[in-house]
Amino acid sequence: MRYLIAVFCLFLMSGCASQDEVIPKSNALKVGESVELTSVQGAKITIKRVEGGLVQEGKENTVLIFDIFGTFCEPCKKEAPALMNLQLKYISNMTLIGLSYFEEVDEKYIIENFAKPYNAHYFIAKNSAANKALADTIREDINYKSLISLPFKVVLKGGKYRTVTDIWENKTDNKYYIGAINTAVVEKDLERILKE
Repeated sequence: MRYLIAVFCLFLMSGCASQDEVIPKSNALKVGESVELTSVQGAKITIKRVEGGLVQEGKENTVLIFDIFGTFCEPCKKEAPALMNLQLKYISNMTLIGLSYFEEVDEKYIIENFAKPYNAHYFIAKNSAANKALADTIREDINYKSLISLPFKVVLKGGKYRTVTDIWENKTDNKYYIGAINTAVVEKDLERILKE
């Protein structure tokens, strides 16, 4: 019984993964390419591929956090309100972009089943080919060879991926968060990155 409880707890803490075991063909952006994202609420931003990373056009020095999530993902739902609070606290220095991944749901579904019930009113991009292109670009940029587990986050500043705290393997050069992460950890990293 203890073994089953331990396995269940590990699953809850580690995140959600796609049922598809094969990493799909990459559709990564090339340097100089841009994609326009439209949020589920109708706002628009443009993300540009630069050497070594991504920037938000017009806010090239703003910190970008990409949160690759799924509306079905329990850890994603659990952390959404805290991510919203983080976005509000750092509104002038940081843009949080939610990219729905591994599912084909429309903006109404995302609003009704994720944004409203979990107070996730930060920039959540409508499902589009741009979401996959950005996820593929991120995977390639950080040399992430595995299938993405959800939630999955990266932090960039000035077009460069920044190192973040690794709570699972204690690496010092980690460039992503995977699974459920306490937003206090994210905020501590964000404070350091803003000073860099």
